[in-house]
Amino acid sequence: MNGFRQAVVDSGTSLGGWTGLGTSLNIGGGSLAGLPAPFNAVAGNRLRGPSGSHPLAAISLEEMLSPMAGGIVGQFEISGPVRIGEAIAGKLTVTAQREVKARSAIVRLVGALISEQQRSREERDKDGKVTRSEQWVDITGSLFDELPFAQPVLPATMSAGQTFEADFNLPAPRLGPPSAHMGSAVLAWALDAKWDIAMGGDAHIATFVPVAQNIDYLHSGAVKLEQGALYDAWQDGDASIAVSPLPPAVAGSEIDVTVTWPSAGSGRGGRLELQADVDAPNRLSRVVLWSMQVDPAAFRGGTTIKVPIPVDAPPTLADRGVGVRYRIRALVDRQLRSDLAVERALAVM
Repeated sequence: MNGFRQAVVDSGTSLGGWTGLGTSLNIGGGSLAGLPAPFNAVAGNRLRGPSGSHPLAAISLEEMLSPMAGGIVGQFEISGPVRIGEAIAGKLTVTAQREVKARSAIVRLVGALISEQQRSREERDKDGKVTRSEQWVDITGSLFDELPFAQPVLPATMSAGQTFEADFNLPAPRLGPPSAHMGSAVLAWALDAKWDIAMGGDAHIATFVPVAQNIDYLHSGAVKLEQGALYDAWQDGDASIAVSPLPPAVAGSEIDVTVTWPSAGSGRGGRLELQADVDAPNRLSRVVLWSMQVDPAAFRGGTTIKVPIPVDAPPTLADRGVGVRYRIRALVDRQLRSDLAVERALAVM
């Protein structure tokens, strides 16, 4: 099956052949603002796309990260998974390629919200008549959190060839949000060791931190969920849609979905679908992540079908003005009449 991001790309206008906006409007002064450091590794026309497209879905979280700059090389090694409210443990190793004299040096955890924005611009003649217009999609972003840590203590000055190593055990975001690539919006976390260098470009070492949803946090009620998203079975009219194992479903796994729908009717055909909505500035509605043809007679008698959850499916969330929701939807296609449909919400983590 296609992944979550590929399904978002496929749901929009093709990015094939995109070469940028026309030059006559000089939109945005002919330049791209870029994304906040350290999530600024991608630039140019990859940060824009034609109207109706989803250029952000074509960029992975790892591609966005600028791992090092400014004459210092090294890496963060993170040991074990990271979940909301727990810890980020590991080791930092850095080596100065040249002498470094910084005003300060610090390790920080930074969170970024990156999203697609729909844009438009018009050109008018002296009479106010529109002579040319263009619509496009921009990718913009900003940091919503910058958490500095007193430990480990980084050396502000380093001689060429000097290596510094330190273990660390830092708090993960206490209340989230989790890391999530939602196709038209991204929530991302990174550890960033930064050297503030006067009269020169700052140096840094950064790594992406995949902060996972915490099932205790999900069950706490702090995450706004649609009714029934964590239930094993849900009733919609006379139809029952049951899910096993008990939600939340895990990205990359398969779930058994049992649909029993006595009034499904006898249309031309039926389908079972996994769909997603993304609440973001460039909203996505009913993106089909997986679909299977089903005989309506099977719905009427009750049928169990294995439904795969994309390995890159972002967790169910609602935070920082963005969110993602999932549903299982059964449909019957009726000739010359509206389709019949029943559905239930599904939490994913």
